[in-house]
Amino acid sequence: MPTECSGRSFDFQPLFGREVTARFDGGTITSDAGGLLLREVEAQTGLLADLARCFDDHRDPELIEHSVEELIKQRVFALALGYEDLNDHDQLRSDPLLATLVGKADVTGQERFDPRDRGKPLAGKSTLNRLELTPARATAQSRYKKIVARQHDLAEWFVKAFLRLQPQPPEEIILDLDATDDPIHGHQAGRFFHGYYDSYCYLPLYIFCGEHLLLAKLRPADIDAATGSVKQVAWIVERIRQQWPQVRIILRGDSGFCRENLLAWCEENRVDYVFGLAKNKRLTKILGSELHQMQQQFQATGEPARTFQDFVYRTHQSWSRERRVVGKAEHLAKGANPRFVVTSLAAQRWDARTLYEELYCGRGDMENRIKEQQLCLFADRTSCQTMRANQLRLWLSSAAYVLVQALRQHGLQDTPLAKAQCDTIRLKLFKIGAIIRVTVRRVWFALAESCPCRAVFAQVFDNLCRWQLPPPLTAPA
Repeated sequence: MPTECSGRSFDFQPLFGREVTARFDGGTITSDAGGLLLREVEAQTGLLADLARCFDDHRDPELIEHSVEELIKQRVFALALGYEDLNDHDQLRSDPLLATLVGKADVTGQERFDPRDRGKPLAGKSTLNRLELTPARATAQSRYKKIVARQHDLAEWFVKAFLRLQPQPPEEIILDLDATDDPIHGHQAGRFFHGYYDSYCYLPLYIFCGEHLLLAKLRPADIDAATGSVKQVAWIVERIRQQWPQVRIILRGDSGFCRENLLAWCEENRVDYVFGLAKNKRLTKILGSELHQMQQQFQATGEPARTFQDFVYRTHQSWSRERRVVGKAEHLAKGANPRFVVTSLAAQRWDARTLYEELYCGRGDMENRIKEQQLCLFADRTSCQTMRANQLRLWLSSAAYVLVQALRQHGLQDTPLAKAQCDTIRLKLFKIGAIIRVTVRRVWFALAESCPCRAVFAQVFDNLCRWQLPPPLTAPA
């Protein structure tokens, strides 16, 4: 069976007497022309250029056709456009649209050194694979893999990007912590079975500030959800306070993060917190009177009933001091539903109901952000053999999220897509057909006239043109 079908016609069922015929002869056409908006975000922010500086390149400069910055951009732009697999790049390497996004001067690849590469301006899957698989100790004497990721700098890049993209220092921020499962199906390093998720998986730790990603730390699954959280929170808070000394910080998480070492660290470092608190017999007994009242109210009205109690509580052994606890006494059709949170926030500022319903329950939005990363930007594509390589894959996916979030925050404001998820943005704004023509002085993209979101596209472009980015961050002393 022939593999080339450019000269073949495809005759479909007729339409009211008219023949319906298709052929692959439309010229150079892309289906991802909306990716030009992402290029505009990168051009104004330099986010991916900064990300590339977190790598040490030991390759011979005279033999390089694809710089580290170009490799990073190729990988991250492709993830944002929906191409999750490295194998996709054996076809994408010929795409002049992606070459334009990456910043290739020769977008058609006609000036490549090797005749076999002509017409392919970008790197193939093997070159990109070496970027991920380079070990930490690689040097110029290494045979193939010579681009070393500095993991400490990569982790800090996300906090620097967050600080850079804020129009002005806020008075208060909330940092959300959560751990989630990243199922794995091979025999990768760090593979363990997790009973709660009933699968072999990793247990990555995430920290968000609203919709902004600050941390994506890959971890094995044979640990407590809060393991390492004090260390990660400490350096993130330090970096934030270097730029915003007066900002108030609240730490928020579910009961999996209600650990004495984290609570004590917050109290010692002027960081407020609100964490879920696992219920026990003592807590339920304290809430007993309210639970009984809510049961009677439910039986009288048939409607869910809830009230709140504010009290001081200390565990018998694990806590070093008494702390404020808010208990929710609720009765539903399924029965009593008591819940508890522990907090350092004063009751004068946050009453019990507001603290629970608005502040604590607001953390549920973070789960949507994690789902965006995993389902829309392929953060769970951790199929490499080593933890180091899988961590880099997680960071590349996270960088794609940061790029799309910058577009959402500053380009999609006041548009119907201002709160859209990444996959919706991709479908409506990025997946736009266009004919590409390359001349000496211009790269033309003739966008599809029938695009249903052309008005939104124009508004996003205008928003990006008006965007005034703050000056670069000062380096810490």
